[in-house]
Amino acid sequence: MRRRMASAACAAALAVGTLTAFTPAADAAPSNCAHTSSGNRPTLRSGDTGAAVKQAQCLSNVWSGVPKLKVDGTYGSQTRTKIIWIQGCHGLPRDGIVGPDTWDVLYNPALDCD
Repeated sequence: MRRRMASAACAAALAVGTLTAFTPAADAAPSNCAHTSSGNRPTLRSGDTGAAVKQAQCLSNVWSGVPKLKVDGTYGSQTRTKIIWIQGCHGLPRDGIVGPDTWDVLYNPALDCD
């Protein structure tokens, strides 16, 4: 439903020539996700802990999907489930590992993932 509404809005904007490109600011974290800098992107997997895990959890909560994560800095089973959902939504391998490509989509999510 959301995708159809966006497509209709896009078509209407094209018809009147008012469409402007929407590009999220590269590596711009929402202000409430400031647990670490956007340049700190270690590879994360189940069992990891720390500020980078908190950042990944916070970013994943901003962009929808389930489960909503507790931002506790512990990469447990719910964090892995959420990361796999995000990876699948963005066409990445669903391995649950937060590597460079997964960090990129956490900071720059596809607009039609919900």
